[in-house]
Amino acid sequence: MSQDAEKIKRLVVFKKKLEKRVEELESELKDLQTMLEAVNSVLLEKGFKHAEIAKPSAEAEALPPKEEAIAEPIPPRSPTEQESVTQLKAATGELLANLYVSEDSLRMVPAEDKKFNVNTPPFTHFLVDKVLARMQEKDNELLRTGQVAPDKIFSYDIVREGDTIREINVRHVDQDRLRELKSSIRWTLEKMYEKMKS
Repeated sequence: MSQDAEKIKRLVVFKKKLEKRVEELESELKDLQTMLEAVNSVLLEKGFKHAEIAKPSAEAEALPPKEEAIAEPIPPRSPTEQESVTQLKAATGELLANLYVSEDSLRMVPAEDKKFNVNTPPFTHFLVDKVLARMQEKDNELLRTGQVAPDKIFSYDIVREGDTIREINVRHVDQDRLRELKSSIRWTLEKMYEKMKS
C-alpha cells in the first residue's frame, strides 16, 4: 500500500509540473499573438498607402500622462557593476539603443544620435499598450489574487524630454519577460527608425 501511496505522490508532483508548463506555454502563446497582431497592423499600414491620410492625430498617439516623466536632459550614464549592456541594432547594423540589464530590471537608452518620438508608431500602440501595459495588468491581477507581493509588481516609466524618449525604465522583470522585452523594444525601435528615415 505504501508503494501505491508513493506512486500517487509522484504523480501529483508530475501533474503540478505539467500544469505549470501548460500555464507558461499559454502565456507565451498570448505574448506571441500580441506581437503577431502588431506585425499585422504595421503590414496593413504599409500595404494601404491611402490610409496614411487618415493617420491618428498626435493626441491619439500620445502617451497617457501617468506613464510619462518629463525630465531635464539626462547625461549619458555608464552601466553600474550590476548591469550588463546589450546593444539593440537594426537589421542594417545601425545602433538603435543600449539596454542596461540588472538582476530584475532593465533600462533602455536610445543611441545618442537617435531622437525617437513618442508619437511615432508603433511605440504607443504596440510597445506601450500591447507589451508594457499588458505585463503590468497581468501583475495587478496576480496581486489581487495574492500570487505576487506588492513590491514585486512589474512597473515601468518612460522618461521624456518633450516628445523625445530619453529612457525607458522597467522594474521587476523575470527572464521570460526580459527576452520578450528585448525583442519587442528592438522591433519597435527599428520600425520607428525606418519611419524617421523615410
